[in-house]
Amino acid sequence: MKEPKVYPLAKLVCPENIFLGHDVIIDDFVFIGRGETTVIGDYVHIASFTSITGGGKCLIGNYSTLSSGVRIFTGTEDVHGNSLLGAAIPEPYRIAIRSYVTIGKHCMIGANSVILPGVVIPDGVVIGAMSLVLRDVILEPWTIYAGCPVRALRSRPSDRILELTARLEAEQG
Repeated sequence: MKEPKVYPLAKLVCPENIFLGHDVIIDDFVFIGRGETTVIGDYVHIASFTSITGGGKCLIGNYSTLSSGVRIFTGTEDVHGNSLLGAAIPEPYRIAIRSYVTIGKHCMIGANSVILPGVVIPDGVVIGAMSLVLRDVILEPWTIYAGCPVRALRSRPSDRILELTARLEAEQG
């Protein structure tokens, strides 16, 4: 097991709220903003130019990958005309809505995809490049999705992946 590798040009705001597993790689030019809690599991890679922002909670399961340019939003604004918009506006004139994003184990989020607040991505899901995942889309485990918004393309076999995971974990002790 290796300690997490956070490259020097990555920016982690409020690192006391960010929990990293072992064998994590966070590339240069990744931005993880001030959130309630960000938990990044074991063997996770977050590629360059990815950001996690919004002030809410984010959980990324073991063996998952965020490709370059992924945007994860854990919060948003009340856009229904009940408030002013933008982080520079003080309360009570602004209504920030904090939420969460959960990404399961063995997931991959393709380059330049956008994950909006309130999304749960189950184990084994792959999101194709340049896709949009909305909170009202229900995703099935071990399925490949793509599009704007995402739609299911095909299932993904889990047997071999879980077998390799068990072998790796046995070797690592």
